[in-house]
Amino acid sequence: MAKEGGFKAAAAELRRIEDTFIKQSKPGAKEDNPRWALRLYDWSLEHQAALRKAFEAIDQGDGTVAKDDFISVIQKQCAFVDVEQIQTIAEMHEGSDHEGINIEEFFKGSKYLQKNCLITSFGPKGKKGKKRKKRRGKKGIAIPVPICVIPKSACPRREDGFPVYMIEAIQSIADSYHFNRDHPSAHPVHDDRAWYIDEPRKMYMNINYLVRAGDVLSLQKAFEEGVPVDIKDKYYKTPLMVACASGNTDVVQYLLEKGADVNATDNFMWTPLHHACYNGHLDLAELIVKAGAAVDAPAIGNATPLMRAIEICRLDIVYFLIDAGADIQMTNSNGKNALDIAKVFADSRIIDLLQNKLENLPEVTEKKAEKEKLVKPKSPSTPVPAEVQAVKKEVSLPVVEKAILEKTAHSLEDSVIYLNSLITSGATRKDDIAFKPRKVRTVAKHEHSLMLKVGLAVDQEPEQSDEMTSQFN
Repeated sequence: MAKEGGFKAAAAELRRIEDTFIKQSKPGAKEDNPRWALRLYDWSLEHQAALRKAFEAIDQGDGTVAKDDFISVIQKQCAFVDVEQIQTIAEMHEGSDHEGINIEEFFKGSKYLQKNCLITSFGPKGKKGKKRKKRRGKKGIAIPVPICVIPKSACPRREDGFPVYMIEAIQSIADSYHFNRDHPSAHPVHDDRAWYIDEPRKMYMNINYLVRAGDVLSLQKAFEEGVPVDIKDKYYKTPLMVACASGNTDVVQYLLEKGADVNATDNFMWTPLHHACYNGHLDLAELIVKAGAAVDAPAIGNATPLMRAIEICRLDIVYFLIDAGADIQMTNSNGKNALDIAKVFADSRIIDLLQNKLENLPEVTEKKAEKEKLVKPKSPSTPVPAEVQAVKKEVSLPVVEKAILEKTAHSLEDSVIYLNSLITSGATRKDDIAFKPRKVRTVAKHEHSLMLKVGLAVDQEPEQSDEMTSQFN
């Protein structure tokens, strides 16, 4: 009848009851929900208030009662359950630790009855939270490295409780004209010098904010008070790194004079040279390298400053780093060298330069290669050999560029990267946009002689010209 009427929920419930009856009608099958347990569950819910009052008297203080006390209370309150059945219920609720029986779990009934027999299964269900929309994009991609910050417990603090990288900012004083006794105010009501007598309240700021603003006075006062020159904020960034990233040459020179570490690293293992190259500051890169910075310092992904300069397509910085001794054969964590990265960013000038440098690398014999493996690598501050310097002097930049253009003139015609750079630069436009000034048309000599023959002389009088024009009309 349920199927014929289209009542799917009723048909499913009847089918479940039939399956349970067939399962329990087999010989030796145990009843999942015995009648005495169902009766005990209904009775406990009906007399819940009286049972709770009886259990509170024997409570152990943590919401549990002892097994013997539980059996005595149930046996005293409920007469239709025998001792063996009560002991079965107590053993189900006691657990392995034998600490006691939880009263709330007993009233739930989930320990000795199935879910479909509990009253909570037929009560109102709570509203489920709205499902969040799935983000578009590739699935399963996690952040390779979380942003590393200095924990608050490890951050050094001063006596007043502020972090060490929070320094006092020197505030600009009021106009000195107000304090000049030679120019008193014209009217006592207009005299506001009293507002400037009290000292302004101290204001503390992050030292890196002051570096970006170029506040050298505040930095000088902080260093005189004992703040380290290489103090790091919560992102492990030093003032020199921030100055290199912001492009403040004066602050960089001041920090270098104070002895700032040019090879310090932040949370991504970037050095000040990384920041200078990535932000396109050639003058700062020259200053830092001159101060002894490592040209091939690897970042967290083994990326060198040369790779950062290639990413922003700065040919001048790439030239400088190669001349300073940067290794163009170094690879990052993905196995890509400088030339591979240049091809990704499609700058034909840098690609040609790197290809030419790779082709002109000096050949290393097998014996020298074995010796180089055994000997430790030299530090960046060691002087460059005279042979390498001679090679660098012989190959000047303009000559190299000419040689590259002559050698690759035919191959560049088929290069997609080269054509792409031409399109973006506008070199493929064939329209002539040269300026052509307008000119007034003058009568040529042969035209003038022809006009004389016809009778239309240029210097004839107006009357004659009118007569001649009437002939043509």
